[in-house]
Amino acid sequence: MSRQSGDVDVLFDIKNSFYIGNYQQAINEAQRVKPSTPELQLERDCFLYRSYIAQKKYRVVIDDISGSSPTDLRQLKTLADYFNNKNKRDSIVSSLDDHLSSRSYDDNHIGAVVAATIYCYEKNYESALKALHKDDHLESMAINLQIYLRMDRVDLAKKELKNMQDKDEDNTLTQLAQAWLNIAMGGDKLQDAYYIFQELIDKYGSSAVLLNGQAVTFIGQGKYEEAESALQEALDKDSNNTDTLLNMMVLSQHLSKPSEVANRYRSQLIDSTAEHPFVSDYNSKMAEFDRLALQYSMA
Repeated sequence: MSRQSGDVDVLFDIKNSFYIGNYQQAINEAQRVKPSTPELQLERDCFLYRSYIAQKKYRVVIDDISGSSPTDLRQLKTLADYFNNKNKRDSIVSSLDDHLSSRSYDDNHIGAVVAATIYCYEKNYESALKALHKDDHLESMAINLQIYLRMDRVDLAKKELKNMQDKDEDNTLTQLAQAWLNIAMGGDKLQDAYYIFQELIDKYGSSAVLLNGQAVTFIGQGKYEEAESALQEALDKDSNNTDTLLNMMVLSQHLSKPSEVANRYRSQLIDSTAEHPFVSDYNSKMAEFDRLALQYSMA
């Protein structure tokens, strides 16, 4: 952990803003803070550029980082390049595979996170877990937990959460991981997840990430009006947030709103992120429907 005199983590606000999805706040904090060592400066810059990537401002990262930049930053440039340029993705993944086979992500936190992020996007969860295998950073544990939940391995997610709690029970990432696990478990755990999100909002301010988390707990409990209020606030913060648009689309069905309301959110989702898994699946099904319809019309 990055610390200076007095055992104070000078990057605390930057990291917490990033983890809860307040990316602009993380950027503002990163530009304000003056690290006292090269190591702290590099860590600050990593969170700065990761926040730009989260905002889909890939060109800023690509233009700022050069071949002479530190390895960690060059790895983040690779991540921005992956999202920004479809034509480069196969070669980038192939390069990651080479690094993975040579175990070059051992003792390389940023490299492991970048590789795991790309592998998750490719839905190659096994390789993502391999990339993170030797990294005992709390953030890597949180990513592991998310992967286990995507794989419907709640049992493994519980074990990972225990590891995180043993390492730092009060950390924001540990709290978020507990909330994600509670949502996956459902039932009475949904209310527990809501309280965690609310406590983080009270401490650090609301964000689209935290508000969507609350909305999911409300939807799971059939509290649709409360979910709509949380999602509307999330939309006010980021009108193009894909999770918000997707949750709004689902919620409009629960609230029996006119079909054009759900269609509007779907169109906005397609416009904002054409490569979102839901959009890709939707387009695939629409193409299949059109093919079958044409087939029967010609019969």
